[in-house]
Amino acid sequence: MAESNSQQSVDNNRIHHIAMVTNFTENIGRKAFILTPSYPFMFIGEIMDVMGDLVEIAVETTHFSQLEDRSWFIHVDNIEVFYIEMPGEPCIPELRDDI
Repeated sequence: MAESNSQQSVDNNRIHHIAMVTNFTENIGRKAFILTPSYPFMFIGEIMDVMGDLVEIAVETTHFSQLEDRSWFIHVDNIEVFYIEMPGEPCIPELRDDI
């Protein structure tokens, strides 16, 4: 019997969820750029830890300076777009106003 579309969708979502957690876990200590669909929308900083499906980021830059220089916990399901710096690949530019 063929797998139902809803079951396939659940399986695909689970695979995506696990891949996201694994990707961030394997890159603890690297700088990341993350976009989310909700406020404050953008985070740039170092991946400090992954706890379950929460990514801890030491935020260097976001939309508002008052929200910078502190840790944020971002649920992997809220990450729409991300880029993690890798050796030999393009670096995330500095976006701070005070530089």
